[in-house]
Amino acid sequence: MTYPWGDTRRFNSYAGYFRRLFGCRVQKLSVDAGFTCPNRDGTIGEGGCTFCNNGAFTPSYCMPSKSVGQQIAEGIEFHRNRYRSAQRYLVYFQAFSNTYAPLERLKRLYDEALAHPGVAGIVVGTRPDCVDERKLDYFAGLARDRYVALEYGIESTFDATLRAVNRGHDFACARRAVEMTAARGLHVGAHFILGLPGETDAMLLDQVERINALPLTTVKFHQLQVFRATPMAAEYDAAPERFRFWEPEEYIDLFVEILRRLRPGVVVERFASEAPPRYHYGRNWGLVRNEQLLAMLEKRLEERNVYQGEIFTTFAADKLRQR
Repeated sequence: MTYPWGDTRRFNSYAGYFRRLFGCRVQKLSVDAGFTCPNRDGTIGEGGCTFCNNGAFTPSYCMPSKSVGQQIAEGIEFHRNRYRSAQRYLVYFQAFSNTYAPLERLKRLYDEALAHPGVAGIVVGTRPDCVDERKLDYFAGLARDRYVALEYGIESTFDATLRAVNRGHDFACARRAVEMTAARGLHVGAHFILGLPGETDAMLLDQVERINALPLTTVKFHQLQVFRATPMAAEYDAAPERFRFWEPEEYIDLFVEILRRLRPGVVVERFASEAPPRYHYGRNWGLVRNEQLLAMLEKRLEERNVYQGEIFTTFAADKLRQR
């Protein structure tokens, strides 16, 4: 069976999306351009998000002391040894908020990345409160002949949760940023953490309807991981009963239900994350790799004979019949 996104996989995968878009394997290269965040430097708060330890997700070659060009060259060499089939690269500005600077600085950094002959485009990770009309117009200009995506950390659609984790913005701010970005024809990604304290499985399923209403190209979901040297680690020590950690099989079951509700046109870039064990704090999945989790997800979708958008599609059809 071929699904609405054009292949036989039971969810709209990131790999499939890029094969359709570029006709080959595309690899993301992370770089650290030395940004910070407004909830770290005192502009709107201090300490950053309670869950954040950026080192847990940053490759060893990413160092802000190196130029963007040097990080790209080292990243290509790193991935050439690991992913030999990659033919083109996207530079992923990952660490902290990568639009949190004057426009002239952004232009220098992104122009440097796009000048590399092996780079097909950029993916810019940032916060919803760190974009404005001028910055988005600049990215829209770049996107006329390159792939340009902005990826927003949203984390939750519930304002109480956003306050609790010290995000410094509400969901309405995230919605505005996504809509402003999509209106310019840019690719838009969003990141959500599943399992933040206070959120139930029912809440996580309910929020899918709000996610579906956003004009997103891609979405990342990660299970909650508590990392050392974060405010959340101290919160865990003080009240571990507020935290819940699924076993991998339980998480797969929950994510299957999220997928069934997720709009078919949204590309699922990631549904779980892994980090080096030295960062782990509290309960975690040990050495379970993303590849293993992916195999578990695909097996569960097959066993249940379900697919992304199954419930969404049925619900949308019912609404049309009621008009």
